[in-house]
Amino acid sequence: MSSFFESDSPSNLAEYSVSELSGSIKRTVEQAFDQVRVRGEISGYRGPHSSGHAYFALKDDKARIDAVIWKGTMSRLKFRPEEGMEVIATGKVTTFPGSSKYQIVIETLEPAGAGALMALIEERKRKLGAEGLFDPARKRPLPYMPKVIGVITSPTGAVIRDILHRISDRFPVHVIVWPVRVQGEGSGNEVAAAIEGFNAFTPGGPIARPDLLIVARGGGSLEDLWSFNDEAVVRAAANSQIPLISAVGHETDWTLIDYASDQRAPTPTGAAEMAVPVKADLEAAVSALSARLKSAVGRQMDNRRQSVRALTRALPSLDQLLALPRRRFDEASAGLGRGLQMNTANKRRSFERIAAHLRPDVLSTRINERRQKLTERMIRAERIVERLLQRSASRVSSADAALRTLPARLLGQIHRSQDRLTSLSGRADSALLADLRRRRSILLAHGRMLQSMSYGSVLKRGYALIRDETGALIGAASALSLNQAIKIQFADDTINALTTEGSATPPPQPAKKRAEKPVAAAPPKQGSLF
Repeated sequence: MSSFFESDSPSNLAEYSVSELSGSIKRTVEQAFDQVRVRGEISGYRGPHSSGHAYFALKDDKARIDAVIWKGTMSRLKFRPEEGMEVIATGKVTTFPGSSKYQIVIETLEPAGAGALMALIEERKRKLGAEGLFDPARKRPLPYMPKVIGVITSPTGAVIRDILHRISDRFPVHVIVWPVRVQGEGSGNEVAAAIEGFNAFTPGGPIARPDLLIVARGGGSLEDLWSFNDEAVVRAAANSQIPLISAVGHETDWTLIDYASDQRAPTPTGAAEMAVPVKADLEAAVSALSARLKSAVGRQMDNRRQSVRALTRALPSLDQLLALPRRRFDEASAGLGRGLQMNTANKRRSFERIAAHLRPDVLSTRINERRQKLTERMIRAERIVERLLQRSASRVSSADAALRTLPARLLGQIHRSQDRLTSLSGRADSALLADLRRRRSILLAHGRMLQSMSYGSVLKRGYALIRDETGALIGAASALSLNQAIKIQFADDTINALTTEGSATPPPQPAKKRAEKPVAAAPPKQGSLF
């Protein structure tokens, strides 16, 4: 019986544990797919993990396979993987026993042809160009003679030696090198950080701030130059406050940094030639200009000297200039003695003539005459004063007599004025009452006419006035637009409202007429009461 049961049991099948079976499958897969090349589209790429590894998937239109790039392989890649990029991955297929999944461990990664990378570059170019990073108006002119030049490149390549050699040959200036990686994972971030670092230098600081930046790299394939198509590098170049020259690759190589930089050089050596002028040429130019200046100054001095000589010949000589004044002087000096003698004789005769009139008898006669005239004038003055006194006394007497009769006359005039004032007051009262009655009747007539013509009486019958927000009257529904603020005036109050119907665009409002101020009617001219 026992042998019967033993022959029917499935004991002839090998028994595996889960770990043994997973390990066997892992070995079988790895042996069967030792090295494979897989073409697919990157999916689910989120960048390197905190550990440095990158996890994503490769897919096509029918299948999907998980992929992993270890940290060491990631740093050797020539370009950075991006979501949606079609690539060719080379690596080993293995399984992950913990979740019964298989994946490919990528050892090398390359784009699926240059067309994919070019399409990615064109898309990124359109995106950054739409933001204005490639606008020619953003580009600034390069300084003609920079004092300090900052170079961003690899410190171990031939590029930096060519730049330094060319600068030293043309015009030696101070060069600051910021060493970066120009290829591989993270090289784009280093270049962007170097551009931003140079811009962060403060003028007059411990490290001189460059007047010009050069971003340089030697030639290579599209994958080798991929770091300079990085978006971070392009934005850093576009935002640089220091003028920047891009010298990436050879003359036929173009990267996105070339569009964002202020100037593109065909080669790194060409960038050095753009950065500084030739010192020997400048010295030769200065020497030539100095020689031309000296020659021009000499010719100008000769021309001025000839002009002065010509003007000198046209001027008269010193003897000719002094001949006429010297003759006048001689004639004046010759006649000076005779003139003094004649003047003395004339003065003597005049003195004698005056002295002849100054005898004592003549003086006493003149004094007597003057004394007599003074006496006569004193007498005349006394008589004038007496007449003035008599005239004033007569005036005072007549004024005194008039003042004695004044009260009687004043009383009569006062009584007559009081009677006249009483009469005029009565006439004025009656005239005022008559005028008030006339004006009241006119005012009542005008009030009745105003009441009959006023729109307020119309509003009391249930009508209303529509005005816009400026207070202008609206006379037609077509003048209203949708959601337009209006004011509705009733007989008792005004309310604000908002239209729910009307045209989409409000019609043009007519120009407001200037409100005319009402002119009050001039009161009838009143006649004089007197």
